Amino acid sequence: MNKMFLAVLLLGMGMHVGAMGAWAQNSGSEASADHTAPTYDMKAQSLFDLEGMQKKFVELANAVPAEKFTWRPSADSRSFAEVFLHVAGERYGILGLMGATPPAGFDGKTFEKSTTDRAQVVAELNKSWEFAKKEINSMSNADFAKLLPKLGPQANAGDVVYILVVDAHEHLGQLVAYARVNGIVPPWTVEAQKQAAEKKAEQK
Repeated sequence: MNKMFLAVLLLGMGMHVGAMGAWAQNSGSEASADHTAPTYDMKAQSLFDLEGMQKKFVELANAVPAEKFTWRPSADSRSFAEVFLHVAGERYGILGLMGATPPAGFDGKTFEKSTTDRAQVVAELNKSWEFAKKEINSMSNADFAKLLPKLGPQANAGDVVYILVVDAHEHLGQLVAYARVNGIVPPWTVEAQKQAAEKKAEQK
């Protein structure tokens, strides 16, 4: 993770924490009156969400023609390959904020430009996903509430996992835009269209 991204990440986290603090102060009586146990399982939901996006990243990578992996919308933008590898690298970098150790040999400064080979890109997506899944699965519910003072006064490990989810959504949207510009329909959209057509045919 480069220094600029880390600065933006920490700034964003600070804003998030600040906003949560303001919300807590402004909703004082309502919050204190609610004594029910939380029903939202962040661990299960984050893994479910991240796994769904991993599936889409791999499907889309396999749908992009090999010769398009170097395509970029502008000279100062990442290419297809670089965005996919950025996603893979971010899993190591973001989870590293709560102490996770990246694989030996991983260099965040060169990783995004390490390959344009589709098979290798997909392999890196799968490898980093296994890393992320293992790290999150190893966390207890109490671990999600573990404070990380170096990231902010009330920042915790759950914030880091949340940032990983948000970051993945952002780059999936970016890659879908790349694909559409190049006339590539995302595989899950193709499947949805197929199912809709079959259902319509059955109703006739």
